[in-house]
Amino acid sequence: MSCKCYAALVPAGPLVPHTIERRAVGPDDVAIDIKYAGICHSDVHQAREEWGSAIFPMVPGHEIGGFVGDKVGVGCMVDSCRECQSCKEGDENYCATGAVMTYNGKYKYKHCQEYTEDGGKPTYGGYAQSIVVDKNYVCRIPDNLDLAGATPLLCAGITVYSPMAYNGLKAGQKLGVAGLGGLGAMAVMIGKAWGCEVTVLSRSEGKREEAMKELKADKFVVMSNDSDVEAAASSLDMIIDTIAAKHDIPTYLSFLRQNGKFVMVGVPAEPLDFHAFAIIPKRKTITGSLIGGIRETQEMLDFCGKHNIICPHELISGDKISESYDRVVKSDVKYRFVIDTSTF
Repeated sequence: MSCKCYAALVPAGPLVPHTIERRAVGPDDVAIDIKYAGICHSDVHQAREEWGSAIFPMVPGHEIGGFVGDKVGVGCMVDSCRECQSCKEGDENYCATGAVMTYNGKYKYKHCQEYTEDGGKPTYGGYAQSIVVDKNYVCRIPDNLDLAGATPLLCAGITVYSPMAYNGLKAGQKLGVAGLGGLGAMAVMIGKAWGCEVTVLSRSEGKREEAMKELKADKFVVMSNDSDVEAAASSLDMIIDTIAAKHDIPTYLSFLRQNGKFVMVGVPAEPLDFHAFAIIPKRKTITGSLIGGIRETQEMLDFCGKHNIICPHELISGDKISESYDRVVKSDVKYRFVIDTSTF
């Protein structure tokens, strides 16, 4: 079926009105009437081909909110091999042969409805008015959550929730959040609902008020302020590092207590340096985390429903997508752009 969307027709080109064909609804599929799509920084990277060769025309969007009778959402993947240990354990995001990503991917497995012998048809994401997805990769969004605000949870929310859960964060512990963009804001809100004391670690004094008053963080550390940095030494049990630019890892590690965990979810373009002595004497851990599986994503949505957590956002029309990309790069948004697909 034909579907209106916005697409990048060429690498680094503008996002323009376009039409794609969605597959017929199969026996295990659901057809979702998309109402909203969040803009993730990774959309910008891929549409501008900053992460390597990509598939064009590209319809980005892996934060998808809509209806199949009930409120539903689709996140970063729409299928996986289903046979490896990771998939069997519900960690489809770590599929041994690679999950089928919601866009800029291919339906490469034989069980996929759009599998072909030459590698599968391309996937097209959520900057569209509809999508057809295998029901096993669709999550239910709690009724009490505003759909536009809940849509970014499908990437930003699960990206920070998963490492908190996997690494054993407990109520009463002290959580640091490095960076205060979309991921950082969600980490603060989820961390507070978790029952933690939350400290924001930021390079900008200008973000103190929004961190403390709007997001209800408990403490704020300006990384260029020597007294702030000294006072925060050995104070945190875990840090969620959302920063996607080069930064001084040893200083952040100094904020961890013995057995503290430093979890990277942001992806800087350049390699980062640290000395082994920054972690060995206090048995600190550096680890990473990539979104979450479908089961855990549903768990995260239910958690957010219980605590009335949505992502602060700016609603935009389709003709503002290209402009919003430039603003994302400048960190000029609180904290996610969400596209209203009725404007297509």
